[in-house]
Order: sequence, then C-alpha cells, then structure tokens
Amino acid sequence: MRVLVQRSLDSSVSIDEKIVGKIDKGLVLLVGFTEGDNLDKIKYLVNKIINLRVFDDENGVMNKSILEVGGSILSISQFTLYADTSKGNRPSYMKALRGEESTKLYDLFNEELRKSIHVETGRFGADMKVSIKNDGPCTILLER
Repeated sequence: MRVLVQRSLDSSVSIDEKIVGKIDKGLVLLVGFTEGDNLDKIKYLVNKIINLRVFDDENGVMNKSILEVGGSILSISQFTLYADTSKGNRPSYMKALRGEESTKLYDLFNEELRKSIHVETGRFGADMKVSIKNDGPCTILLER
C-alpha cells in the first residue's frame, strides 16, 4: 500500500465538471493498493497519517498533526502509484491491485480515516480532475 500525502491549503476533485469532493486546509491523499494489502496495513497507515506532524506550530516549525489543526482529508484512489517503468517508457501497472478487491480496500481505508477525521473522496475508477493547492510544497510518500 502506498499513500502520497500532500499538505494542502484547499483542494477539490471533479467528475464530469462537477465537484464531488472539496476540502480547505488539510491533506490530500493519493492512495494505491497492491497484492497482500490488508486491514492491518490500512490501520497502520491511517494512524501514521493522522499523527504525521507536517503542519506549522506557533514558531513556524512543522510540529502539528492534522488533528491538532482541525483539517480535513481529500482521499483519491490512484493505481498509478504502482507504475513500473523499468522495462521502457510505457508504464506497467501489473503491481497495482485491480477491481473489486482494490475497491473494498479503498473503502476500508476511508472508513478507518473517518473514525478520526472528516474525509472527502473522489469516485473509485472514475476519470477525475484533481485540483491541489500544495502548501509548502510538502509531499511525503508513505508505504507499508
């Protein structure tokens, strides 16, 4: 499981030119799954995400979590996080988990997040347009 975490000032996701998810200050999560991912890995990464100290404290030091600043999360399914270009210029996505199993894990991931924080999402498998105002920029790759 891979999650690309971006600190955001405001972000949104649109499908067919209609906004389906929007947050102000918070985190944008691009989430990909592979074979062997499970609820234990999801819980581990959710805990890591909600406790990740990437927001500034009163001294301008990244020392606060999303929970401490009252932010929200925009979660986007992103199978291309498992792109492999080792055999040429056209990416292979063979390591990305497909279909129903990936959808179930993505739903579980968002359910776990929602136990602690407000979460907006796109739609799994849809052609989405994601607008991210990356704050910093601050981008961190988490993997389990």
